[in-house]
Formats: sequence, C-alpha cells, structure tokens
Amino acid sequence: MTIIFLLIGISLLVALVFLGSFLWAVRSGQYEDDYTPSVRMLFDDEPE
Repeated sequence: MTIIFLLIGISLLVALVFLGSFLWAVRSGQYEDDYTPSVRMLFDDEPE
C-alpha cells in the first residue's frame, strides 16, 4: 500500500516540474510568435 502513495507522490512531483517548465516557457516568450512558423515555408532560401 505504501508503494501506491510513493508512486502518487512521484507522479505529482513530475507533473509539477512539467507545469513549472511550461509556465517558465510562457513567461520567457517562447509562444509569442505564432505567425512566422506558418509562413516560413514560403520564404525559401535562394539557390546559389
């Protein structure tokens, strides 16, 4: 029975780490530019 509590605690810790990293990514501006990736394929590099 104690292993279930241990696994629940570890899974909550992992979930909090992922939530913290997601919030850090949002606050640091990782998701600010949502237009450029959609048109990046239209701007091909010029062949040499």
